[in-house]
Amino acid sequence: MSSHRHNSPSDGTGDGPRDGYLDAARECILDVGWRRTTLTEVARRAGVSRMTIYRAWSDMPALLGDLMTREWGSLVDTGVPLAPHPTPQAIADAVVATVAALRDNELFTRIVELDPELILPYLLARRGRSQQMILDLLVAAIGVGQEAGRIRAGAPVAIARALALAAHGFVLSAHTMLDDALDAPALDAELHALVVRSLQP
Repeated sequence: MSSHRHNSPSDGTGDGPRDGYLDAARECILDVGWRRTTLTEVARRAGVSRMTIYRAWSDMPALLGDLMTREWGSLVDTGVPLAPHPTPQAIADAVVATVAALRDNELFTRIVELDPELILPYLLARRGRSQQMILDLLVAAIGVGQEAGRIRAGAPVAIARALALAAHGFVLSAHTMLDDALDAPALDAELHALVVRSLQP
């Protein structure tokens, strides 16, 4: 689900020194988890002074916000591109690919395994930047598809948000539904069918 956006170093998601600092933070979280990661350790791994990191981020939650935005945003950017004239099938392909990429991402997996409470605010209290980016892409695709008569009528914002809520379960809870009777590809096929049917005129 590609957004074709161009980031600058100043937002913590583009090429430049800050990107290297985020790389160091990512490595640290993968190695020891969020609770044991400090700005001091990030500075050590990045090979810069502690004050350099503190000037970029006031605390670890601020750094984590930028890291998650970069990580999840890059998955969306490199996923299945939406067609110039989106169809239910194309949007379903993009949603399923993005869900699978998030579910298999090593940083996401590590956070869910060791520090799942970090995800809770984005499920219970507010939308994150990467969530909003995905919603914006879906809203735009649905609107274009509606104009072409390929997507059912309805408020694009409401449709996009409903799809995002459905996708949350497939990202976070799919493993609870897998056993000898059902594997991940079969479950993802149901997500695909759900998206297609919800968008068909």
